[in-house]
Amino acid sequence: MRSSNPVFSRRGFSRDNGYAGFNAQQPQAGGPAVGTNPYAEGATNPYATNPYAQDTQLGAPQQARGNVMTIDDVVSRTAMTLGTVVVTAALAWFLLPVDEANIGKSYGIAVGAALVAFVLAMVQSFKRKPSPALILAYAAFEGVFLGVISAAVSTYISPGVVAQAVLGTMAVFAGVLIAYKMRWIRVTRRFYGFVMAAAIGFILLMAVNAIFSLFDGAGDGLGFRSGGLGILFGVIGIILGACFLALDFKQVEDGVNYGAPREESWLAAFGLTLTLVWIYLEMLRLLSILQGDD
Repeated sequence: MRSSNPVFSRRGFSRDNGYAGFNAQQPQAGGPAVGTNPYAEGATNPYATNPYAQDTQLGAPQQARGNVMTIDDVVSRTAMTLGTVVVTAALAWFLLPVDEANIGKSYGIAVGAALVAFVLAMVQSFKRKPSPALILAYAAFEGVFLGVISAAVSTYISPGVVAQAVLGTMAVFAGVLIAYKMRWIRVTRRFYGFVMAAAIGFILLMAVNAIFSLFDGAGDGLGFRSGGLGILFGVIGIILGACFLALDFKQVEDGVNYGAPREESWLAAFGLTLTLVWIYLEMLRLLSILQGDD
C-alpha cells in the first residue's frame, strides 16, 4: 500500500489482511502470496534482505532482532519531532510579537519559515533514507510558523482558541488511535483510495481559493475559508486529517511487523508530525471562524 504521506511512498509496507492490528503475528521474510494481500505490490517482504528478518528455511530469526523498528522507537522519535515543533513555536510566540508595530515583520518571518519547512519536507520525501537532522530542521521551522500564526489568532480573535485547538488535535489523535486499535477503522484499499481522492480535491479547492483571494479586496477568495463554507471545509479538513492518521498508524504497524530497519522510525515520526500539524491548523482555522462570528 502506498502511504498518505510521501515519506512512506516508496517503502512498500504490506500486510496479509485488509487492516492492521497491534497484536498481529510477525510475517515471514517471504511474505504472503500475491492476491492474498490487498495491498501487496509483490510477493516478497520489502525487508526480506534485512539480516534481522525472519528466515523462512530455518523458521527462526537469523540473529537477535536488535536493529529493527519498534513502537517505542516511533514514540520516542515522534516525541522529539513534536517537542521541537512545540519549543520553536513557543519561542516564536514570545520573540516575534504580533502587535501593530511588528506584525508585518513577524508575518514575513513566519511565511519564510513555512516555505523553508516545505522545502525541507520535500527534500526528505525524496531521499532514500531518513535524515534526522533534516526532519528536526523541518520541525523547527514549522514550529516558528505555527508560533506566529497561533499568537496572531490568540491576539486578534480569542485568547483561548489556541489551547482549544491543541486539545482538539489531541482528542482527534486519541480517538483515531482507539478506533484503530478496536478495529472500528478498517484501512482497506478502498479506504485508501477514497482518502487520497478526497485529499487531492480538497487541496486543489484550497489552492484555487488562495489564488482568487489574491485578486479579492477582502482576501476571502471564493469564500471557502470563511462563513458557513469555511466551517464546512474546516470540518472536512479535520476529518481528512483523522483519515491520514489511520493510514499513518497502518504504515507504522506494517513497518514494525515486517522488521523495517530502525531508521524507518524517523520517517514514521515525520509522517505523524505532518499529519498532526495539518489537523492543528484545520482545528485552529475552524475555531477561529466559529469564535470570530460570535
